[in-house]
Amino acid sequence: MKVGLFALGIGTGARPGVIAKTAEAAERCGVSTLWAAEHVVLFDRQDSRYPYAESGVFPLPGGADWLDPFITLTFAAAVTRTIRLATGICLVPEHNPVVLAKEVASLDRLSKGRFALGVGIGWSAEEFAALGIPFERRAQRTREYIEVMRRLWSEEVTTFHGEFVNFDAARSFPKPVRGGKLPIIFGGESAPALKRSADIGNGWFGFSVGPDEAAPLADKLRAMLKANGRDPSEVEIMVCPYTKQITSGDLKKYGAAGVNELVIPAYPPNDESEIGRWIEQIARDWIEPAAKIR
Repeated sequence: MKVGLFALGIGTGARPGVIAKTAEAAERCGVSTLWAAEHVVLFDRQDSRYPYAESGVFPLPGGADWLDPFITLTFAAAVTRTIRLATGICLVPEHNPVVLAKEVASLDRLSKGRFALGVGIGWSAEEFAALGIPFERRAQRTREYIEVMRRLWSEEVTTFHGEFVNFDAARSFPKPVRGGKLPIIFGGESAPALKRSADIGNGWFGFSVGPDEAAPLADKLRAMLKANGRDPSEVEIMVCPYTKQITSGDLKKYGAAGVNELVIPAYPPNDESEIGRWIEQIARDWIEPAAKIR
């Protein structure tokens, strides 16, 4: 089982030196994937309920530093060679898909094919309102946007007429290294979220999923994949415990659930000189024992 690291680009992790040193050390110590999350704007107070806290309150203050994930990962790509880079997650319906297709393809090319697009539909109605985008039908918007982007990544010339996107004879270059097969990983733990992964995803990213929750969710996903005539082994399963406290002893439960990558939530130390030791400790605590899980 592989181990990823969440999250760059937030708070201390928004500093240039911290990003570079974390990325370099993570690659050296065997971290599989660097994950960067997305919020365009934050609020001191909002009515929308944050799904990953019992209180429903988003844990970070409105004034927290939060970098754009694509710029963050491009910065990390420049100092690494092999580690995978992924959004965890990108709020796809908040973007123009034609612009987003270009951003994704650019990052993937500059990283030589190391990028995976982690996708979510969003939970903050206030953020959508600030961007002038309807909160309703965001799931349908996301599916259409994914279809548009995959076509732009694979076709020489693309014409598309849908509910949300309309254009004729557009050319979008460069293409991602794998073209339309660039991995798309859907986040979310609800039945509709799992269905998106089963229908059109290359992976599933479960957030705030404890060791006892992983197997039931993964089983649901595999059942949906089989119902769609898809091979479950071709869809990667990644989970992050986030608010759930876990120990290295829980790795066996995640492995038994069929988890391919456990994403460790950890923020870099304030002292940049400590980053190497911090990543080395993550390697001892998680990467080394996870490597023994088959």
